[in-house]
Amino acid sequence: MSNIGISLFLIFSILIGSNAYSEQSAEDIIKERKALFSKNYKTAKRVQALSAKGEFDKAKELMIVMSENYKDLLELFPENSKEGFKTGSLPIIWDDKENFNTLMQKSSDDMIKLTSIIETVEDVNIPIRELMWGNCKACHSKYREEH
Repeated sequence: MSNIGISLFLIFSILIGSNAYSEQSAEDIIKERKALFSKNYKTAKRVQALSAKGEFDKAKELMIVMSENYKDLLELFPENSKEGFKTGSLPIIWDDKENFNTLMQKSSDDMIKLTSIIETVEDVNIPIRELMWGNCKACHSKYREEH
């Protein structure tokens, strides 16, 4: 009988411990994705400024960083990170996961495309607006809480 009690206690402890770990894990995931989005926003502003000054090599390096960040974001929306910790993400991300992931991949691909055309256009603001800021706006308007 005491073995059953010990077994139940261990199972209960594991369940409580696992739940606390998954909550901590969700917090870490949410913090990481918020940091990546914030980093991409700051980087996008630098990309625009550098491109306007004709400093294309530096801008391209940052575009590649942004592209990789979008790829990383694909993994940062697991089911256990829907709520809490001031996520700012709307539930539609998980309801419409395929389209959200497509947008993140498109954002990544568009940053690479931008590296290949930025020096060949007459007005750098046009492709930056379409290929960089357009994706930011598409995501914010559908998948992010207003702030």
